[in-house]
Amino acid sequence: MKAIRFLAVVLMVVGSLNWGLVGFFKYNLVEHIFGHMSMLTRVIYALVGLAGLYGIGLICRCCGCGCKCGSHCNCCKK
Repeated sequence: MKAIRFLAVVLMVVGSLNWGLVGFFKYNLVEHIFGHMSMLTRVIYALVGLAGLYGIGLICRCCGCGCKCGSHCNCCKK
């Protein structure tokens, strides 16, 4: 499960950096590397989207006591 979480975070970072490049410089790194709307580009976009949905779940798990962050978590401590 840690590997899935790590991969999701990596994909969210890749997606956010790509959107930052698009917003600031009108440069789409994913399309530059893999081609404009090629099958691989679309797969990467789909994986980034799924990672974002998974990230929403990660945020929701940390809301309130009973979260499953681990022993290092401070969510439930007052």
